Amino acid sequence: MKDDKRDGINRESRAADDATGFTGAQAGSSRSHGLTGISATLVGLVAAASLLGGCGQTDTKPMDDEYAGNESSSAPGNGEAQGPQAGEGVPSASSRDGRQPAASDTGQYQDGSYALTGHYGKDGSDSIDVDLDVSGGTVQSVRVSGKSDSPVSKKHIDEFAKAVPGVVEGRPLKDLKVSKVAGASWTSDAFNKALDLARQEASITQ
Repeated sequence: MKDDKRDGINRESRAADDATGFTGAQAGSSRSHGLTGISATLVGLVAAASLLGGCGQTDTKPMDDEYAGNESSSAPGNGEAQGPQAGEGVPSASSRDGRQPAASDTGQYQDGSYALTGHYGKDGSDSIDVDLDVSGGTVQSVRVSGKSDSPVSKKHIDEFAKAVPGVVEGRPLKDLKVSKVAGASWTSDAFNKALDLARQEASITQ
């Protein structure tokens, strides 16, 4: 009688397997595949969390001041430097000493002190004051100070101000030009504009 009951249970179990399409071995294999899939998903989630965690790091590298005037801006993604567009950082210069500039640079310069301001940065918001002492057509001394609402830009200005005397003092004013002093592109461009205006102010006309 017991054997008959066991046979009946076995038959019912086989019938259930046939109905579901799984044998005992297949069911075990399915459970194994399910666990493997869950493990792979967990590994993927851990990797994603690690990548997202890296986004919160605060370490930064110094940037060129070409991108420092606007805190929300960043360098171009292709790694190529792009010059300022009209209305957004195109450097210019103005006089602080009331001297009238000549119509053009004559190449012959009057001795004296020249006070100028170079403007640059986002919407011209950054500026540097440039004071030049010229004698015998040569820059005897230069002093630079500046202001900016951006701490990053201000840092570039300060570094430029420290470095530029060693670049220009003792050199002829004629054709004098600097190139990215202390890593400051826009500050250097604005300084060059101030030099252009100084040459016009100092020019001796016939």
